[in-house]
Formats: sequence, C-alpha cells, structure tokens
Amino acid sequence: MRIVLLGAPGSGKGTQAQRLQAKYGVPQVSSGDLLRDAVARGTELGLKAKAVMEAGQLVSDDIVLGLIRDRLARPDAANGFILDGFPRNEDQANSLNALLEDIGQPLDAVLLLDVRRETLMQRLAGRRICPKCGTVYNVHSLNGATTCPREGAELFQRPDDKEEVIGRRLEVYEKQTQPLIAYYAKLGLLRTIAGEGELDSVFERMEAAALAKPLPPSSVKVSTAKVPKKKVVVKAARKAAKKTRKVAVKTAKVKAARKSAPKAKRAKAAARTAKRAKVAKKQSARKAGRKPARKK
Repeated sequence: MRIVLLGAPGSGKGTQAQRLQAKYGVPQVSSGDLLRDAVARGTELGLKAKAVMEAGQLVSDDIVLGLIRDRLARPDAANGFILDGFPRNEDQANSLNALLEDIGQPLDAVLLLDVRRETLMQRLAGRRICPKCGTVYNVHSLNGATTCPREGAELFQRPDDKEEVIGRRLEVYEKQTQPLIAYYAKLGLLRTIAGEGELDSVFERMEAAALAKPLPPSSVKVSTAKVPKKKVVVKAARKAAKKTRKVAVKTAKVKAARKSAPKAKRAKAAARTAKRAKVAKKQSARKAGRKPARKK
C-alpha cells in the first residue's frame, strides 16, 4: 500500500492515515509531523520552517523531499507508506514521482478527502493538542474542558490554527493544490472520498478506495469546460434580454385583456337585455291589436 492523501487542512487526512497505519502496518509519513519534529529539535531547517508555517505559507520543496527520502529509507516503510500533506502542487508531484521511482516505490493510489470550507474552518479553529501525548481534540466536542482527558495537561492551539492564518492556508491550498486533482486523475490514480460524517464511515470509504486497483492512464479522460469568448457571451446576453422583453410585453397584454374583460362582458349583457325588452314590447303590442308606437 503506497498512497498519497490529498485534502485541505482540517480534512482529516492525519486521522484516517493513523487508522490505515494501524490496520495495515505501514507508516504514516506526514510532512507536517516531519517539519514539526525538525522545529522541535531546533535544527537550521526547522527554524526556517517555523517562520514559514506560522505565516501560513508552504515550506520549500527541497526541505520536505529530503525529510521524506530519509523517512522512507527506514525498514518499516519497505512494504509501503501513507504520505500525508505532500505533494501540494504539480511541481512537487513531479519531484515526488522522481524520488519514488528512484527508490523503487511508485504510488498505488491517491486519495482525496472532500470536505466543505465551512466544516474546515470549524475543525481547524477549534483544534487543540495535548503537549504530552499529542492527541488532537476539538473545542466543540470537549464541553468546555481545556485539559487532556488522558494526561491532564493544558491543551494548546497551534499558531497555524488561528483563524487569520487558516484563511490564508485555505487560499494557498485552493490556488496551488487543487490542480493536483486533474494531474492524478490523468494518471489513473485519483480516488475521491466524501470526508464528512462519522469517522468509521469515512474510514470504510477510505479503505475501499485505497485497496481499489489503479486505472491505466490510457483509459482516463479528463475534460475541462471551455470558457466562452466575450463576443459569444455578449450575443447570448442580448438574445436572452430580447426574449425577456417579448415575454414581458406578452404578459402585459394578457393582464390588460383580463382586466378589461369584465367591462366588455357587462356591456354585452346589457345589450342583450335591451334587445330582449324591445322584442317583448313588440309582442305585447301585437296581442293588444295595435301597432307599436314608432319613435319620433
């Protein structure tokens, strides 16, 4: 099982990766964890990464690729791995492909966790971490508690989980990472999983997608919608406006006709009544044996 997990920050990649790791015995290789470890140890690369992460930006590729290569060289990664948080753009994907080919471990699948933006904001802004055991919690499920239920330690919020930084992180993701969907789809490796709902349900969908056989690239067709030219758009808009005006005029005529209908109906009824009265008068005159008087 050699897979890459894609998804916005807060989509649950880390949680689901841990579950796959526990069940299949392959290591979760999180670029974020690798970088935070380097930051915690105070290495030169770690200090550079710290400044970048706190600003809500992405760490340079050479740092991350170097950490990943070292991690995959360990014995526990011989039967596979779960990459979480890298790559984030096509250039990184190409570099990763070259690295994996070089070490003889090409990808089997790429799993995309699809989660709505409002859900991502709620998850990230409410995320709290235990400094001792590393367990991740969310304030929305802690019922006001501020300490770890296991260790009793005060929970903390990562600097890149603050709302102003979250907004920038999501913008960076949408701009740079989303094109990977088409990139991996063309390679026949992409699997999209609904990332909202119960954890067990998401894991079942994730597991099924991870074990699915990859499609040959030749059988995959990825199409993109063509943006119409300006002249075509203007012409279509004018045509639609003309049609709208015709409908409006027709509607106005119908309303006017309906409004005047009662008056015309009353006038016709009055004329019929007058005619019947005239006929009745003539008939009465004949019965009386005299001609009806003519109008002068």
